[in-house]
Amino acid sequence: MSKSIKIIPLGGVREEGKNLYVVEVDEAIFVLDCGLVYPEGELLGIDAVIPDFTYLEENKDRVEGIFLSHGHDDAIGALPYLLEAVPAPVFGTELTIELAKLACNKQQTEHKFDDFYVIDGDTEIEFDDATVSFFKTTHTIPDSVGIVVHTKEGAIVYTGDFKFDPSAQGSYKTDYKRLTELGEKGVLALMADSSNVEYPMLNLTDRKIVEELKETFLNAPGRVIVASIGSNIARIQQVLSAAAETNRRIFISGDQLYDIVDIAIKLNKIEIKSRDDLGNMRQLHKTPDDQVVVLETGDVGEPIKALQAMAEDRHREITLKEGDLVYLATTPSTAMETTLAKTKDMIYRAGASVGSITDNFRVSGHATQTDIQLLMDLLRPNYVIPVTGESRMLFAHGKLALELGYQEDEIFYPKLGDVVEYTKGQMGITGTVPSGDTLIDGIGVGDIGNVVLRDRRILSEDGIFVVVATISRRLKRVLVGPQITSRGFVYMKTSIDLIQECSDMTLNILDEHLESDDFDWSDLKNDLREKLGKYLFKETKRRPVILPIIMEASSYQPDND
Repeated sequence: MSKSIKIIPLGGVREEGKNLYVVEVDEAIFVLDCGLVYPEGELLGIDAVIPDFTYLEENKDRVEGIFLSHGHDDAIGALPYLLEAVPAPVFGTELTIELAKLACNKQQTEHKFDDFYVIDGDTEIEFDDATVSFFKTTHTIPDSVGIVVHTKEGAIVYTGDFKFDPSAQGSYKTDYKRLTELGEKGVLALMADSSNVEYPMLNLTDRKIVEELKETFLNAPGRVIVASIGSNIARIQQVLSAAAETNRRIFISGDQLYDIVDIAIKLNKIEIKSRDDLGNMRQLHKTPDDQVVVLETGDVGEPIKALQAMAEDRHREITLKEGDLVYLATTPSTAMETTLAKTKDMIYRAGASVGSITDNFRVSGHATQTDIQLLMDLLRPNYVIPVTGESRMLFAHGKLALELGYQEDEIFYPKLGDVVEYTKGQMGITGTVPSGDTLIDGIGVGDIGNVVLRDRRILSEDGIFVVVATISRRLKRVLVGPQITSRGFVYMKTSIDLIQECSDMTLNILDEHLESDDFDWSDLKNDLREKLGKYLFKETKRRPVILPIIMEASSYQPDND
C-alpha cells in the first residue's frame, strides 16, 4: 500500500495552456507534460509564459522522469527551461521526442541535454514506487498518448489533449481496447482534457474536413492562403491531401513550420507523394494563381499577425491581391474573436476574400461533452479531476461527472499549486506548493515582474518624458541643461510653453537641492518625478514615465576670461 499519493497541478488548471502536472507516489515524482502559453496583449513584449518550477527545483532529486503526451507547445514548450534546472530523463513518442529536441535546440540551453527515450502505446516503465504506461489517443498531431501512473491504490490517468474520432487512422487512432482494460483494472483518479467541454455536439471527422478543403480549392479562382496553427499536423496533412487531389502546389511560409513538416515527413507522420509537391516560396510568382496553396502559420504558430502583414503589404513574401482567398482552417479562441474580425476587414480592404472552416462545421482537436462522458464510462474512475481548461470549463466538466452519478466529494477543482492527496482511503486538498507564472522575454527567464510590465504599459499609453542635466555640487550650480525630450507623450514643436515651464521647474528643483546641506541623489530624482508628474497630469491628464538623468561633472574649472 502506498503511504501517500499526491497530484499537484503547476499549470493547466483554471487557464488554457502551459500544462504541467506532478504526480507523487511516496517519494517518487513523475512530471506529466511541461508546456507554455503565448501571452495576450496585456503582457507587453513577453514572448511566452511558463509554469513556476520552484517546487520541482527544490525536489529535483526525487524526479523520476518527465513524460510528454504530445508535441504541441502547451505540452512541451517549457521543457528546455525545466531541463536547465531539473535534468530528469524525458519520455515521449517518436514524433514528440523529435519536436522536444527541436525546441531544446532552438532555445540553445546552457547545458546540452540528451537524455530522451522513445516510447509507444505498449510501453511500460517500472520504477520503485510506481509503473508508468501509455495509451494512444486522437488529437491534431500524430503520436499523441495518454499517460498512466500505476500505483498500489489504482491508476492515475492523464489524457493529455484528446478527442474521439472513429474515422481516425494510423498514428491518430485511439486505443479503445486499452482504455477498457484500464477501467477493468481500476482507476483511482482521472485527469482529463476540458478545453472543449462546453460544446455538446460531436466534432467533425477528419475525412469530412478533407472533402471541405477539396471543394474550397476547386472553387477558388485564384490563390488560396490557408491559415492554420503551426503544430496542427493533422490539418497540414489534410491541406496537403486536398491540394494534391485538386492539382494545386503547396508553398510553405515560414521556417518554423518547414522544420515541423520536415521532421514529420522524415518520420512518415505526413504522407506526401514527393517533396517536389512543396514549392519554394521564390517560385510562387512563377506559378499560376489557380494552382497555388500557401500554408501560413505565423512565427509562433499563430497566423493572424501574418495575415495582417499580407493585407498591408508588410509580409516578407506575400501581398494579398484581388482574387485571393484567405481560408481560416482553424477554430479561433474566444480571446481572438475581436482581433480576427479586424483581420478579416483588413483582408477585404486588400481586395481578397475570406472563408473559414467554421462557416459550416464545428472543428476541434479536443473532447466534446459526449467524448468526456464516454471516457468516464470506460474508465470508471473513483475520483474526477478536470484539467486543461479555464475555471468555467473545469466546472462544466464536473457537471458532466455529476450527471453520471458522481458525488461532489468525488470531484476536485484544484487551483495552481494545490496538493490533491490520497491517503488512508480518502482524497482531499491538503496544502499548497509554490506556483504561478514565469515570464520569458528574450533570453531572460523570470526577470520581468509587475513593475516592469507596469512601466511598459505606461510607456505604451502615455509615453516617456526625459530630463537631462549636469550639475556641480561643489559649485552648487547647474552646468548644462536641462534638456528635455519627449517620446510618445507630446509633440515637442507644438508644446513649447509646456516644455519651457518644465525646464524652469527643473532648474528650481535642482537649485533647491544643491543649496541643501544634506544633498541626496535619490531625493532629488524622486522630487523631480513627483513635481513634474503632477504638473504634466494637471496640464495634459496624462502620466508619462518621467526619467530624470542628472549627472555630476567630475571636475569643472570655471572660465576666468
